[in-house]
Formats: sequence, structure tokens, C-alpha cells
Amino acid sequence: MRVDHKQIGEVAERTRLSLRTIRYYEEVGLVVPSARSQGGFRLYSEADIARLQLVRRMKPLDFSLEEMRELLQTIDALTDTATPEPERAPLVDRLEMFRLAVEERCASLRQQLANAEAFAGELRTEHARHGGGSPA
Repeated sequence: MRVDHKQIGEVAERTRLSLRTIRYYEEVGLVVPSARSQGGFRLYSEADIARLQLVRRMKPLDFSLEEMRELLQTIDALTDTATPEPERAPLVDRLEMFRLAVEERCASLRQQLANAEAFAGELRTEHARHGGGSPA
């Protein structure tokens, strides 16, 4: 089975991460390219790209690098068919902990967005009140 690999530029474009960020995630051990070209260029598989996208989605939710690493390790262990059944229950619990944390952080972001939209509405009204046109 041949794995199709992408170079870092294409991966950056697909994930909307900078080259520097992708290299940094490699440096800290979050997402290591699964191969190198004969010339030493980083080559990423679809699984590597999926990991980068997961990390990208965690970043705006203020997860630390260590939390990102822990989630990736948890997912890896659950995906690995060699992980013994007795070890799976705590992993599933850890995954649930992350799911709940994401739900809480999303709720917080929704509240922040609602506050920001209310503030923008107040400013539109104030602008219109002072001759800047009608509020939109």
C-alpha cells in the first residue's frame, strides 16, 4: 500500500497554518512528518494532516501544548488495536474529559461573541444618533 505524501507548502495551504507553525509543532513533538524526501524535505501523510487540523482546532480554544499532546496520545492509543481492553476505559474517560472541556470553551466563546455583537450594536446606534446614518 503506497501512502501519498504532501510537502509542507501544500500542507500549510490545506491546514491554513504557517510553515513556521508546522515546523514548531514538529519541534515540540506534536506532529512529526511521517516521511522525508531524499533531499530531506518534510513529507506529510493524510493522517499527519488530520493531526495538524486537530491541533489547529484546539488552539483557539486555549488548549496548552501539553493538553494537545495528551489528546493526541489518547486518540492514538484508542485507535491502536494493540491497546489492551483494560487500558481503554480510562482512555475513553480522558477523551470524554476533553469533549466536556471543548463544550465549556465553546459556550464561553459563544457568550463572548454575543457580548461583542451587543457592543457593536450599541456603537451602531450611537453612531446613527450622532448623524452617522441609520443603524444597520
